[in-house]
Amino acid sequence: MASHRKWSPTGTRIAGIRTPALATAALTSVALLSQTANAAPSADAKPSVEEVEKKVDDLYHQAEAATEKYNATREKTAQQRKRVDSLLDDVAQRTEKLNTAREELGSFAAAQYRTGASAPDTATLLLADNPQDYFDQTQLMDRLTSRQKVAVDDYITEQAATTKKRAEASQSLQTLTTTQSALRTSKADVQRKLAEARDLLSKLTAEEKARLAAIEKKKQEAADRKAAELAQQQAAAEKKAQEAAAQQQTGSGTSATTGSAGTSGSSATDSSYTAKADKALAFARTQIGKPYVWGATGPGSYDCSGLTQAAWKAAGVTLPRTTYDQVNAGTTVSLADIKPGDLVFFYDDISHVGLYIGNGMMIHAPKPGAYVREESIFYGGESIIHSVVRPA
Repeated sequence: MASHRKWSPTGTRIAGIRTPALATAALTSVALLSQTANAAPSADAKPSVEEVEKKVDDLYHQAEAATEKYNATREKTAQQRKRVDSLLDDVAQRTEKLNTAREELGSFAAAQYRTGASAPDTATLLLADNPQDYFDQTQLMDRLTSRQKVAVDDYITEQAATTKKRAEASQSLQTLTTTQSALRTSKADVQRKLAEARDLLSKLTAEEKARLAAIEKKKQEAADRKAAELAQQQAAAEKKAQEAAAQQQTGSGTSATTGSAGTSGSSATDSSYTAKADKALAFARTQIGKPYVWGATGPGSYDCSGLTQAAWKAAGVTLPRTTYDQVNAGTTVSLADIKPGDLVFFYDDISHVGLYIGNGMMIHAPKPGAYVREESIFYGGESIIHSVVRPA
């Protein structure tokens, strides 16, 4: 016999009131949603001005890194294109020689046939994969005159060389195609980063833009102070060096002579570098105000490495195209020993470079949307300075 139990509603009691299970579940969901909302901001929440400023800086840095990759790939593409053109020209010339040799062999075969000699299978000869094997197997070489043997040797040699060059040209074309694809990828990457940065800036209100400008001004003031400190430190070090040199000159005759000789050699080196640096700096100063354009090397616009390359070219010194190569094109010196004309590289990925002009300042092409200008080498803080290189 089935048991009969009194029905008891499920649920919980709140202040003496029994709540159905459905209501309890609803309350739990509301509580969870409330906790989630408090724990993390909504995906649609607008970023702060400080967050936008950091994000935009990061995007411009990424765009510069992509630009240097683009520059390297474009330079590689140009070199590969020259090689392909050279190989194709070589193949065309060799093919012409091969055709001439083939015609000469055909005329020998025809002459032998007319004289009643055993004529070679000219069609088989000219289509053979390995002409040397063909001549060996048919013992044709024994029946040829010395002039004919020379023609056969030339044909065999030319066919082997032409086959090799055709293979090289084909491989170079494949490499060029791959590099061109990488070039398009680098270009698209730069454009994507810049578009994202512009989009972030376009969403700022007038008030937010004013706050962003204030943040940039504060950063610039801090950078200028660091530049002034470096200038003071260098001035103090130079004064100390001059005092030491003066004391050495008043010392013993031997010491004075030795010191003078050492100073003379050093001065000659410094003078040579200073003369070249002055020319590079003079050129760079005339470029101030020209726009930054990624991939540009002048004369109307520049990217960072394009500007430094052009400046030192004006001084008779050839620098590589990209920051990655320019950083190895000279002698690395400490920041304390930096001199006008030195190249200052930034970030761990060496994606930016400027030309030092003295007093903690440099001339550089800063970023897309900006213009060539003078600025403190501490514009992004001392921590982003990677190294200093003296290129001549």
